[in-house]
Amino acid sequence: MRIGLLGTGPWARAAYAPALAGHGSLDFTGVWGRRPEAAAELAGEYGVRAYDDVDALFADVDAVAVALPPAVQAKLAVRAAAAGRHLLLDKPLALDVAEGRAVVEAAERAHVASVVFFTTRFQSEPEAWIGEQAGTAGWFTARAQWLGSVFTDESPFAASPWRREKGALWDVGPHALSVLLPVLGGAKRVAAAVHGPADTVHLVLDHAGGASSTVALSLTAPPAAAGADVELRGEAGVTLLPRSAEGAVPALSRAADALVTAARTGRPHPCDAAFALRVTEILTEAETLLGKDVG
Repeated sequence: MRIGLLGTGPWARAAYAPALAGHGSLDFTGVWGRRPEAAAELAGEYGVRAYDDVDALFADVDAVAVALPPAVQAKLAVRAAAAGRHLLLDKPLALDVAEGRAVVEAAERAHVASVVFFTTRFQSEPEAWIGEQAGTAGWFTARAQWLGSVFTDESPFAASPWRREKGALWDVGPHALSVLLPVLGGAKRVAAAVHGPADTVHLVLDHAGGASSTVALSLTAPPAAAGADVELRGEAGVTLLPRSAEGAVPALSRAADALVTAARTGRPHPCDAAFALRVTEILTEAETLLGKDVG
């Protein structure tokens, strides 16, 4: 499968480019970016073509991987799908339900596969744990914490405008939901959403399976307090999401495997654009409630 990369920022450089270049079933064809000089630099590192015209890249590939801010991603994903290209996307799918739905509908019309890279869902130990817990009945409640310390001098994402604007809800909220939803069922409603310190938010969700969950999200936690944890409690007892030593590149390689398989078989992956749209809908509901929270 010939694949092109859209994006030249820190995430494209750290995860997407090396994962695409090192994948045995992909032909990494080229790079397009909003800054042509950055696209030329990244393409040169991997010996591929830099494209000034994104539609020219679409014409030369079977699939695209998108490492761009979500508002940019959604619009380009619609264009790529309309060109008949399979989609390897990042979370969040979009910052607006209508834009997210447009991606889903474009992929459906064109009969192209989509996979959205929720990192934890493609790490081997967490993936196996999620599958095991999804097959276990009787969950009563869950607690998820996704606490980052992003806006520091050491973070490659410290200057990210969309993260500063949208905060933890939209950046790490998708990670938490990607673990909770397949185990507890879809969120029937966001029962509560309140602000904590800085960009920190706390959510309470009611799930279709009858359980409830609490979610704490932050990009501004003290570095010593940062980390991600999920705890489930129910008839089977208590279990914790296992930590993974795998970095983003091997996980993204598995996401690319999933895209290749979905494209070949026509069977959607659980982390497709439709699932990512459901995540966007929940985050939008939470954001509306947060707007009503006077703090």
